[in-house]
Amino acid sequence: MEKNYDLIVIGAGPGGYVAAIRAAQEGMKVALVERENLGGVCLNWGCIPTKALLKSASVYEYLSHASSYGIEIDATPHVDFKRVIERSRGVSAQMSKGVEFLMKKNKIDVIWGTGKVLPGKAVEVTDAEGAKTTYTASHIIIATGAHSRNLPAIPQDGRRVIGYREALTLSERPERMVVIGSGAIGSELAYFYNAMGTKVTIVEYLPAIVPTEDAEVSKELERIFRKRGIKSLTSSSVDSVVENENGSLTVHITSPKGKVEIEADVVLSAAGVETNVEGIGLEEVGIKVERGKIVTDEYYRTSIEGYYAIGDVVAGPALAHVASAEAIIAVEKIAGKDVEPLDYKNIPGAIYTTPQVASVGMSESKAREAGYELKIGKFPFTASGKAKAAGATEGFIKVIYDAKYGELLGVHMIGDNVTEMIAEAVLARRGELTAHEILSAVHPHPTMSEAFMEATEAAYEKAIHL
Repeated sequence: MEKNYDLIVIGAGPGGYVAAIRAAQEGMKVALVERENLGGVCLNWGCIPTKALLKSASVYEYLSHASSYGIEIDATPHVDFKRVIERSRGVSAQMSKGVEFLMKKNKIDVIWGTGKVLPGKAVEVTDAEGAKTTYTASHIIIATGAHSRNLPAIPQDGRRVIGYREALTLSERPERMVVIGSGAIGSELAYFYNAMGTKVTIVEYLPAIVPTEDAEVSKELERIFRKRGIKSLTSSSVDSVVENENGSLTVHITSPKGKVEIEADVVLSAAGVETNVEGIGLEEVGIKVERGKIVTDEYYRTSIEGYYAIGDVVAGPALAHVASAEAIIAVEKIAGKDVEPLDYKNIPGAIYTTPQVASVGMSESKAREAGYELKIGKFPFTASGKAKAAGATEGFIKVIYDAKYGELLGVHMIGDNVTEMIAEAVLARRGELTAHEILSAVHPHPTMSEAFMEATEAAYEKAIHL
């Protein structure tokens, strides 16, 4: 193993390994430091294994409702929970091997161990046996990611109060679960366990579930969850979790209606994440940190020359695709290319419940707060021929335009497979397309995607199918 590199990246998540590959493509000698799994939390404990679980849930739901499609199944479908979990872990393992192949293909040295930055553009790596080795580089990228936030009043013990990692690997399906937090992680796992047969209650501190989404989307998802048997307590907080003599849990909650007690077998703490910035040498090097985030400029340069930071450890959305975009910008800036900073106002969000949620740009409330006069259009999937044929009519697409110039300010979707549709809105905003240009773009019929055009027609009182 070499001791000196052009670039050392600490952390092999979707920010770190993408940075390493792009740097290798630019002709740099690169090392990637990782203490656990190639692919990081997203590939091993987040994005990918969660989607595998959600696919199992959707397959089970399809089978359970096969008769509505004219198909009769002789035997009643049942869940083999252990195999569902095993499939998810297998998908992650395969993807991690794929990243390993990419490291070899791009001649990137993978150094296994815990990385710590040192002054003088150096990285100390402690391996599993405790041996320490120091490496140097012209440039160092910190991409150490984040971990599940541990609420002080409800500490995770990995057994009864768990984080997302344990939720992905439970050996048995719990009969009753309380989920603290209704962001992407909380909502997706709430949907999964509900689909598997668990009685689920969501406790959300803010006034609406999926609170960063447009208010109408939040309201619609809560309605659909309630229809599926998922109870949501909003404007509420968990005060404590008490283990009873029979092994069950009593969850003590403060809600707008007063004190509430709920019996559960497991409590999933999904109230956000905390950055991995402790113990990695930032103080010794002098790298500035504010509110748990490493301070960088628009090209991800920290306060100390030669040190960069990307992904969850810097300000901005804690999303895999954001980390990857930041990685490419940082590396191309290091390589001396003319780089355009990332537009954080045009980052898509995606939640993979059923139905799915996807959005980009301003919500209606944010747009009004910014002083825009708006044209708003909605197209419900109940009016979509493709959605009708698929038996997936829940949800809608909502578009928000600036009335003066026709600028697309925001797009909010809830419905079947809408996470595959949001990219059109991202591209339209990126290209500064107006409502007129979107209306003149012919969309294929019948598709779910034509609902974007139909919603735009509704905003300008040109709707054909409403």
